[in-house]
Amino acid sequence: MKYCQSCGSPVDLIVPDGDNRQRHVCTDCGDIHYQNPKIVAGCVPVWDDSVLLCRRAIEPRYNYWTLPAGFMENGETLEQAAQRESIEEANAALENLRLYSVISLPHISQVYMMFLADLKNTDFFPGAESLETKLFSEDEIPWRSLAFKTIESTLRCFFIDRKTGTFTLHNCTIEKWNR
Repeated sequence: MKYCQSCGSPVDLIVPDGDNRQRHVCTDCGDIHYQNPKIVAGCVPVWDDSVLLCRRAIEPRYNYWTLPAGFMENGETLEQAAQRESIEEANAALENLRLYSVISLPHISQVYMMFLADLKNTDFFPGAESLETKLFSEDEIPWRSLAFKTIESTLRCFFIDRKTGTFTLHNCTIEKWNR
């Protein structure tokens, strides 16, 4: 950041009084511009013994498979963001959303918040950000072609939990992932 979002004056990177981190502070109006992690909301859409995956039509990770998920917008609840992303990426109608995994990615300042959800029907089809949408059973998951470690982690937890019949909230941190 070079300029204040409030008045357009230059900003300096300093530690404001009473703070413990460097922040962008306006040299003119004094506004402090905080930068916080981005929230990614998404779903594990379930139909019988399968989950819905989307093959990405955008970068990053073009042509790789993912669960429907994306950045939360201002003015949305987590559930609304997860449902919106499911519609945008897979035109999937969902119900019975329940928070399932919270995954921190401190190296890129993101937090994934994934919900378990029931598909209302199988009338889904690719949205603008997807090349293909498809239901996969556990033994059909394209593990080596998953777009992100967050998706792999969430799916592995889901299939383990499904075997026990107990779906608990999963919370973890994923450091940088090189594939």
